[in-house]
Amino acid sequence: MITNKDARLTAVLGIVLVSALRAGADVGKVPGVVIDHSPAASGVYVGSPSIAILPDGGYVATHDLFGPKTKEHVSATTRVFRSEDRGKTWEHLTDIEGAFWSTVFVHRGELYLLGANRHHGNVVIRRSRDGGRSWTEPRDGSTGLLRVGEFHCAPVPVVVHAGRVWRGMEDAGGGTQWGVRYRAMVMSAAEGADLLRAESWTFSNIVERNPAWLGGAFNAWLEGNVVVTPEGRIVDVLRVDAKRPGEVAAIVQVSDDGKVATFDPKDGFVEFPGGTKKFTIRFDPVSKKYWALSNVIGPGDEGTPAAGTRNTLALVASEDLRKWEVRCVILHHPDRAKHGFQYVDWQFDGEDIVAACRTAYDDGEGGAHSAHDADYLTFHRVSGFRTLMR
Repeated sequence: MITNKDARLTAVLGIVLVSALRAGADVGKVPGVVIDHSPAASGVYVGSPSIAILPDGGYVATHDLFGPKTKEHVSATTRVFRSEDRGKTWEHLTDIEGAFWSTVFVHRGELYLLGANRHHGNVVIRRSRDGGRSWTEPRDGSTGLLRVGEFHCAPVPVVVHAGRVWRGMEDAGGGTQWGVRYRAMVMSAAEGADLLRAESWTFSNIVERNPAWLGGAFNAWLEGNVVVTPEGRIVDVLRVDAKRPGEVAAIVQVSDDGKVATFDPKDGFVEFPGGTKKFTIRFDPVSKKYWALSNVIGPGDEGTPAAGTRNTLALVASEDLRKWEVRCVILHHPDRAKHGFQYVDWQFDGEDIVAACRTAYDDGEGGAHSAHDADYLTFHRVSGFRTLMR
């Protein structure tokens, strides 16, 4: 449960933590607005949240389903929701078969969903012209099937820069072991191209991991964020799994045409709070800072395995992508075994940040299976984020 101290903190920060009741579950104490709930007993868990703001001001949120009672390894399911009142209430629009680890985003007034079709599946993209109610089907190279193979990703940013649309991706063809199999890469297309056509997209070379990095502690990199540097260059900032104290991210350099990706371990690693977990980085032209919501190691959890510690969500910021500071704690629960606020995707909304979160929390039905195996998709608003400090 949220403690009195946490409640005072969220009140000071101006964070909207509105609870919503859902039939069959006791969600009265769940922080945020509950968009969807799947009890642990179902064997179906909530994954990969993503959120977009439509041109008409509506919000669209998506998440996929994973777990032992799903078909994630054959043809995964993604659920689509919409809010017309700035996140206070949500409507379930549809379920999409054959969509996993996907980013929902708006480009030139149209809504897209880009990710894989299953766990380690093909790269696919869909388009909606009715605000998320109906979607195209990626049958072939002209309708959204972009590349066949084994790929990995998460709901990471889609960025438009220098006339191209950019997104991070990982090739998962490097074996069968988690993490070890992932090779960093970036995909991009001309800004005005038909994004449903495979020929519109350029995939960079893959960059292999090296277990000798970080003094032999490097294990894996994944879930890369395409970001534009202060110098106007494209980089891919990846989550790093390493057997060492502290948390870091890796910065892969990308050529202007999107064809060549390179990594120099001498200066490619940066200290990043929450860097062993998935994060989303976005640049704010108002403050001239990069912002992220990440799972830092909170008070009382020092010395715990960093990758599995997801019970503290913090707002972090940087001016140059290399030096990061924790601005404030957004969400926290003292138990890290069955409580987590993770895989948060978010957007700027004026003076606020609006976010979709994969939340593991109490539900009156035994709670989440684990902190990782979340039972909720929740919505959060971080009001006046630029002024927040711990």
